Amino acid sequence: MFSAAEIQSVKQRFGIIGNSPLLNHAISVAMQAAPTDMTVLITGESGSGKESFSKIIHSLSARKHGKFIAINCGAIPEGTIDSELFGHEKGSFTGAHEARKGYFEVTDGGSIFLDEIGEMPLGTQARLLRVLENGEFIKVGSSKVQKTDVRVIAATNVNLIKAVEKGKFREDLYYRLNTVPIYVPPLRERGEDMILLFRKFTSDFSEKYKVKPVSLNEDAKKLLLRFPFPGNIRQLKNIAEQISLLEHEREIDAATLSRYLPTDQTRLPAVFSGGTGSESSDFSEREILYKVLFDMKKDMNELKKLVLETYQSGGLNSSIINKHQTLFEDLESPIPFEESKVQAPSVNVPIVLDSQSKKEEMGDYEEEAIEDIIHEEDDNSLSLEKKEKEMILRALRKHNNKRKYAANDLGISERTLYRKIKQYDID
Repeated sequence: MFSAAEIQSVKQRFGIIGNSPLLNHAISVAMQAAPTDMTVLITGESGSGKESFSKIIHSLSARKHGKFIAINCGAIPEGTIDSELFGHEKGSFTGAHEARKGYFEVTDGGSIFLDEIGEMPLGTQARLLRVLENGEFIKVGSSKVQKTDVRVIAATNVNLIKAVEKGKFREDLYYRLNTVPIYVPPLRERGEDMILLFRKFTSDFSEKYKVKPVSLNEDAKKLLLRFPFPGNIRQLKNIAEQISLLEHEREIDAATLSRYLPTDQTRLPAVFSGGTGSESSDFSEREILYKVLFDMKKDMNELKKLVLETYQSGGLNSSIINKHQTLFEDLESPIPFEESKVQAPSVNVPIVLDSQSKKEEMGDYEEEAIEDIIHEEDDNSLSLEKKEKEMILRALRKHNNKRKYAANDLGISERTLYRKIKQYDID
């Protein structure tokens, strides 16, 4: 086991700030694994500093005089990653005008850092497994087996066990990579390290922008320690730079700091991804339209209940209004209510109940309307397609069969409306 002084020496050498026990343990494991040729898998959230650990392992190993290359597997297109890693022969594919050495050939005798290993395609994973087991690889477009002596250090911010269960990552490769696991803790698990890192960043930016360093008061420090920092060290560094550059006051209080910390209300809503293919593409039109229809039916039922209760009670009163208050929440301005001035609604007022009521003359409206209300309350099973067709017909009648205006009224594209007209055989 390494002493605190040895761990601190490594921190200073590689610019690592912090005294968290989890951080010290991760550095200790990296120092133990460095002199060996064992494969190392570094796990941790994005922005937590995983690449620094790969440099520690290479620099403290016997390969420190060899080449060290860091590769982001998620940034290389699937069609070219095999060529990038293992090289290719001239004419092996379109655009291969000359032979090229891959990273595993170039770094022979050194170390290669494969960041975001979880994004590597399955075919490339099989090639990588062969390198790890036998030190052999084959260039794209070649049949000649070549040897290489490269130490692989991998990193990921995803759960590879779950990726294996979903068939997105090879199980044999996972166990081959996970010979020495190193967990890099996220910033929110490092406690007072947040304050040390903030002080370091603001000091660096004060030199860069020629300004006096900023400092946090006690309330601001407590607020900083409570913030989860989903972006980890990168996010903290960006906030420190913004404050150093934009704030005139050099002592930052909690109110000032809170303006730079994003809240839940400012985050973008998540995109629904429940379906695939045509199922998910229809969500933006069909499912949203269905939701609107259900909301409309709910409001219609509430309105019918209001009419029925008003009729049965002999007039409109405050208790009925309060009971159905949700019907009036969308109004831009409240309607003043004075019970003494409210009159019972006349039975010949054309209140919209359904399409059938529009066709009725007002002679025996009173009795038929009450029966219709009771029937609608019991009938909660509504055909979505029938309702959708009915809405389309209403919109077309409203706009004299002009599809462009009807589509705008329905909130869908004219192309979608045309498809719906064909689907429901609407003349």
